[in-house]
Amino acid sequence: MNVAPPGHYTIYHNPRCSKSRAALALLREHGIEPEIVDYLKHAPAVAELRALITALQLAPRKIVRRSEPVWRELDIDPDLADENTLLAAVAAHPILLERPIVSTGRRAVIGRPPERVLELL
Repeated sequence: MNVAPPGHYTIYHNPRCSKSRAALALLREHGIEPEIVDYLKHAPAVAELRALITALQLAPRKIVRRSEPVWRELDIDPDLADENTLLAAVAAHPILLERPIVSTGRRAVIGRPPERVLELL
């Protein structure tokens, strides 16, 4: 799976997450039907995650959910770990991916709060 081409919206979505559901609803309210990637079922590969952090213009540690129990089990220091280590951890354990992420290809935002997705419109 690749990051969305320009003009196309993709949401990395967890249907059990209220923030993710709210971001998807906001996109739809604005007439956008994004490609929905259930990243827990279809984990993004390291290359896809690398493209996302480029579009997000964030350090890899900013897309990691450190509150997840698996993160504590991995015992990785996000401030000391290199990009490859962090992205490999997220690819292997997609529950660690911050959500939701909405991408237009060149640009992306983390929808926390959900209204942040409106920055892409």
